[in-house]
Amino acid sequence: MSGDSQTTMNFAGRSNTRTIVQVGMLGAVAMVLMFFEVPLWFAPPFYKMDLSELPVLIGCFAMGPAAGVMIELVKILLHLVVQGTTTAGVGDLANFLIGCSFVVPAGMIYKKIRTKKGAVIGMIVGTVTMTVLGCVLNAFVLLPFYATAFEMPMDVLIQMGTAVNAWIQDVFSFVILAVAPFNILKGMIVSALTFLLYKHIRPILRRQ
Repeated sequence: MSGDSQTTMNFAGRSNTRTIVQVGMLGAVAMVLMFFEVPLWFAPPFYKMDLSELPVLIGCFAMGPAAGVMIELVKILLHLVVQGTTTAGVGDLANFLIGCSFVVPAGMIYKKIRTKKGAVIGMIVGTVTMTVLGCVLNAFVLLPFYATAFEMPMDVLIQMGTAVNAWIQDVFSFVILAVAPFNILKGMIVSALTFLLYKHIRPILRRQ
């Protein structure tokens, strides 16, 4: 084996090891951020916002969409280990899918257009995708599952929405007036923080 080939293999090995370490580190930070939840005035109390997608999106921009998916997965698995689940994993799976629907489109666009404009376009597309998928999953999976799991009629969940917004009268208005704004606001906040922090964190993640 030539010296150049050996050098290339050693570099690839170090690069893969570094990526694995960074994925684990960012996943752990994301998991910790899941515990800092803030209730929102326009949504029922069981909807609380956290910033756990921030390190996921930063990692996605720095290392690519596949790394973003792995960071999201590490986040969810660590949270299951530390906190457990009250939804038989359904809520955690939904959290994973909704998180990926945000960071993957953003990461794919930024990978092709590596400019500030590309990042902004990616984050807008990611926010829209997350909002649409979040509404669909809540309407057809999460809300019916929670109603069944906690043995309460769907009307009770809807009434919790009505208590904070009188316009919420059914599942459709629930997802449009509570779930959609929730995801849009989360996407905007995480995107703004990523835009501000990424240029400072990227050199650390890309350091040889």
